[in-house]
Order: sequence, then structure tokens, then C-alpha cells
Amino acid sequence: MRFDGKRVIVTGGASGFGRAISEGFAERGARVMVTDIDAEGAATVAKGLDGAESFRLDVTEEAPHAELAQLMVDTWGGIDIVAANAGFAHRMGPTSDIPTEEFDLMWAVNTRSVYFAAKHFTPHMPPGGSIVSTASIGGKRPRPGLTPYNTSKAATIMLTRGLAEEFAPDIRINCVAPVASETRFFERATGLESMTDEMRAGVVEGIPMGRMSDPVDVANAVMYLASDEAGFLTGVCLDVDGGRSIS
Repeated sequence: MRFDGKRVIVTGGASGFGRAISEGFAERGARVMVTDIDAEGAATVAKGLDGAESFRLDVTEEAPHAELAQLMVDTWGGIDIVAANAGFAHRMGPTSDIPTEEFDLMWAVNTRSVYFAAKHFTPHMPPGGSIVSTASIGGKRPRPGLTPYNTSKAATIMLTRGLAEEFAPDIRINCVAPVASETRFFERATGLESMTDEMRAGVVEGIPMGRMSDPVDVANAVMYLASDEAGFLTGVCLDVDGGRSIS
């Protein structure tokens, strides 16, 4: 898979899946705009990549999306690929204990941001453009303690399918559904800096491939869906879950 000369936006690009996605596209010839609410983190990632730039993007706000779209046009002449990866997880627990503000934030970060990407970036994408968002296998096979999060990701999957029909055949819109990975997701969901051996074993027990996902696994899936090799795929939600959804 090569992306020579392609103009790519990655949201949530400062760490975790987003960092791996940014690195993967850059290594394959793309010009990458690394975006994140963590401006310093995004800039650090961009500095390590050939031809990359960074932009502070709070995906819960609409105006910065329009600003970023114009920046892409002014800087690189347009947009070819968007990896709408930004995400947020609430602290695990009973749904009734989760503050309403955090419930609303799930939708703003995990779902509405994909709508903003489609609304503001597609007018500047040529035929053959691609949007790939990051959902979660929890949006298909939920586990207790993360109901609002799982719900927002299920909505992202349906939003992907609906947008894919609307924008076909010029722009393909797909998503990936990763299983658990040791990224900032677990820090936010558990309040711990790292997983305990017991927690890790409990998660891995339900994954037939015998391990959690690595950010590179997710990046490879995103790049495949954005590539010419996947040119006939749209409205697809690709499970990157080591078989968890079939176990």
C-alpha cells in the first residue's frame, strides 16, 4: 500500500492508534496533518514524520473543522484521506453512576466528530477520497461498565454506513472496530496508569488470537480501507479484534 502525494488528516493523532496511523501513512509517502486536542503532542508526532504538519483540533467543536479544511486547501490544495480516529472513554462503572456530561461527551467526541469530518472535509476531497473512522468492537459486542461508550461506537458504525451510501461513488466511508489495546483508553476507563496482570489476562481470555490489539494492527486496517486496494469497499466496519466478536 502506497500513498505517495496523498493528503491525509488524522484526528486524535498525538498518541495510541492515531500516532500509529499517522506514522503508517507518512512511511508510505503521504503528507499527514496530525491533529489532536493535545497540540504539543500532535506537534511532537509531526516533527518525527517527513512532510507532516500539526493542528490543534478539538473535535467537539465545529468551527475548527472548517478552519482545518481551509488550511488543508491553502497548504496542500485539498484532502484525500481522513482518519477520523479521535475518541474518548468514560470511567468504567454502572451507567446510572456516569455523569450526564460524560454521557454527552461520548457522543460529541466519538460520533458527532465523524459527522463534522464528513460535513467539512468532503467538499475538498476529489473523487476517490476516503474517510475511515475508529469505532470499537464494543459497538457490536458490548461489555458491562462501558454502556455509553459502546453506544456511541455503535452509532458511529451506523453513521459510517449511512454516510457511505450518501457519498458513493465518489468518496468511500468505512470504519474499523478494534478490540482493547493498552492505550490511553484504559487510563481513562480505569483510572490506572497501566493494566494489572489480572486485568490483562481477563481481557485476553476472550480474544481467540491470545493478545490485545496493537496500535499498528489498527493502523494497518485503516490504511487498507483507505487504499486503492480497497477501492470497492464502502460502508464496511472491519473488525480488528483478534476474533473476539466470534468467541
